[in-house]
Amino acid sequence: MATDTRASCVPNSALFNHPLLEDANSNLPSALRRSRAKMTAKACALCATCPIRRQCLYDAVVRYDVAGIVAGTTPSMRVAIRERLGWRVVAESLDSLLGLAGTHHADHDQIVRARRTNPQESLDQLAERLGVSLSTVKRHLRQERTASKRPKLHVVPPSAEQVEQALHDITTERREFATPRLAKAA
Repeated sequence: MATDTRASCVPNSALFNHPLLEDANSNLPSALRRSRAKMTAKACALCATCPIRRQCLYDAVVRYDVAGIVAGTTPSMRVAIRERLGWRVVAESLDSLLGLAGTHHADHDQIVRARRTNPQESLDQLAERLGVSLSTVKRHLRQERTASKRPKLHVVPPSAEQVEQALHDITTERREFATPRLAKAA
C-alpha cells in the first residue's frame, strides 16, 4: 500500500484559500468568526497529518511571510515564533518580482555608507550618484533608522528543531493562558 506524499492542502485548496482564512479581521460578525474558527480547526487538523508539515512550517517561519493557515499555524503564531527566535523574514524584492532585476541596484549597505560619508549631499544628489531612484534612497535610509531601534536579530537561520520547539512553547503558553478563563466561565 503506497503512502500519499502530497501536501494535505493540495486536495483541500478551497479550504486553505478561503478568504476567511486569509483575513485576520477580528471585527467580523459572530457567525463569520465561528465559521472561520471551524475552518481553521479543520485546516490545522489536516496539517497535523501532512507528510510535509515540518518543511512547510520551517519555510513559513524562516523563508516566506505568507497569509492564512500554514503547517497548522496562523499568521500571528508565526510572528510569535519569529519573535521568540529573533528571526525576521527578508522582504521580497519588488524589483525582482516586477522583472526589473537587470536595472542598476545599489544595495542597502552601499546607500547607508554613501549617506554617512557625504551627509551634506542632498538625497537627490545621492540617488543620482548611485544611479537609483530617490524613493529607493529614502526607503533604505528609513529601513536603517527603523532597524537601529530594533533588537539585533540572528544572522544564522534557526534550525527546524528550534522552529518546532518555539511552536510547541507558544502553543503550550496559549493553551495555559486560555485554560484559566475557560475554567472561570464554567
